Amino acid sequence: MPQSRSSPPDAEAAPTVWFVSRHPGSVEWARRRGIAVSRQVAHLDPSEVREGDTVIGTLPLHLAAEVCRRGARLLHLAIDLPPEARGIELDADALERLGARLVPARVELGLGGPE
Repeated sequence: MPQSRSSPPDAEAAPTVWFVSRHPGSVEWARRRGIAVSRQVAHLDPSEVREGDTVIGTLPLHLAAEVCRRGARLLHLAIDLPPEARGIELDADALERLGARLVPARVELGLGGPE
């Protein structure tokens, strides 16, 4: 009986849903929404992101661009913060009141501006 060829382990693994946040309120907000998270990390190492993954969070532009370059889906956690709410830890209820939401995004850097 011929042996079947198997793919490398990563090739068959289900895509990872990353939630990138160091804030407990954001993690709780996602949990309340029933967002199925595979890996919750405080800081993202983009070299671990694979094509087909989903990355959720509020990332610096250079990391967001690398996530997109790698073929992952990026969902930006958008929060319209008034000046008085900056720099304070927000819980899930506060994020609700501020209209936190996930916004699909595609980021590409170096589009003709200064290098």
